[in-house]
Amino acid sequence: MQTMKATVFVEPGRIELREKPIPEVGPLDALVRVTTTTICGTDVHILKGEYPVASGLTIGHEPVGVIERLGSAVQGYEEGRRVIAGAITPSGWSNACLCGYCSQDGAGTNHGWKPLGGWRFGNTIDGCQAEYVLVPDAMTNLAPVPDALSDEQVLMCPDIMSTGFSGAERAKIRIGDVVAVFAQGPIGLCATAGAKLSGASVVIGVDRLAGRLVIANRLGADHVIDASQVDPVDEILRLTGGRGVDVAIEALGTQQTFEAALRVLRPGGTLSSLGVYSTDLKIPLDAFAAGLGDHQIVTTLCPGGKERMRRLMSVIESGRVDLAAMVTHRYKLDDIAAAYDLFGHQRDGVLKVAITP
Repeated sequence: MQTMKATVFVEPGRIELREKPIPEVGPLDALVRVTTTTICGTDVHILKGEYPVASGLTIGHEPVGVIERLGSAVQGYEEGRRVIAGAITPSGWSNACLCGYCSQDGAGTNHGWKPLGGWRFGNTIDGCQAEYVLVPDAMTNLAPVPDALSDEQVLMCPDIMSTGFSGAERAKIRIGDVVAVFAQGPIGLCATAGAKLSGASVVIGVDRLAGRLVIANRLGADHVIDASQVDPVDEILRLTGGRGVDVAIEALGTQQTFEAALRVLRPGGTLSSLGVYSTDLKIPLDAFAAGLGDHQIVTTLCPGGKERMRRLMSVIESGRVDLAAMVTHRYKLDDIAAAYDLFGHQRDGVLKVAITP
């Protein structure tokens, strides 16, 4: 039996690099040799026990790699081709998929639809912080990487870029809109870039870290606010002449940032929520205008599937956005514990870590 190295969730607060069998390939699957992957904030929630997964599961959901082996029924691909697969790997045939919400797939469950059903890597099946990953429904999920693009250039596509852009898309940003993005971590930075690409005339980036605000400017923010120095709600209302913003995107997942995003909305504005929340949220009566302000609150789980991946790589290939600055640190898979320690504690200006088996 051939084995591989894989990052395994053991219990809250503990992951280990273990030897596991290389997966067997089913008819519709593809075995991908991972060449680059990364750590997501959701992985840190898993490590802390804030999001439950099974002990022994390989974690990680952002794979870039090379097709090692194809299932007998897979057509249109060849072994040796560079590919990515989204963090969301929809079946393509479930009710959620056919309604246009592939991220909420839920195929394969015994009790009907469930939230997050399309997120399988590192959630319900083995993920990609390993030497190999088995990609289900390969013809739905594998997207060939253009030869001109490096692994690091497309590393944000499977999750971070897809999620951030979707925050802008779900808010239905229009040409000329004013948009505020709360938190300029990896997803927030992609939301900033997505808002600008969607036609916003003014994008306001909010964070407490000066280095992230510099990158936010580079990715399309017209104004940046250091929330450690000023009250971002007061400053946004000042910048907008008291009008408020058309769209506020919340990209951190805390009560404080969610409430601030709600307070800066104009009447009829949209709060687009990207954060992963660990506790119940409260909606203040005044900020929500007692439910009479014509506000909208929308949520997003990153879209997946090969067409979504193709579109995102096309944006990068066109030069419309450059996310290279987001990869700040590089580690080998053998040093995955050190990479988690750095990323989980947000030291040394880390944004994203490239992991290479």
